[in-house]
Amino acid sequence: MDEAAVRVSAAQFGDALVAGNVDAAIEHLSEELKRNLGEVVALLPLPAIEVEIASVERGASALVLQLHVVGETADVELQTRWKDRDGTPRIVEISHLSRVEREPAPAADETESEAPTPAE
Repeated sequence: MDEAAVRVSAAQFGDALVAGNVDAAIEHLSEELKRNLGEVVALLPLPAIEVEIASVERGASALVLQLHVVGETADVELQTRWKDRDGTPRIVEISHLSRVEREPAPAADETESEAPTPAE
């Protein structure tokens, strides 16, 4: 399987997550994973702000990509295993490596209301 093609598909998967287009992200999953879609989506910190390919390793029959996904409330490291399915790279396995919760960014109107008011 061509590593460049897998990197392109992984980037498209990440771009779809950042765009909030879960349907487009699902297109990169194997049929087996699509049958367990709820479990897969539960792994993803949605909405995602950024997705980066952290590493690529060639396994015996697949490419394993570690993805760093930055969400609004958590940073997640995912391990994805990619295989050729009918000439197209597909994610056949996905699992959590780590999850770090973080404070959500305050909304613009919340930061204004927290600003000190001048003394009269």
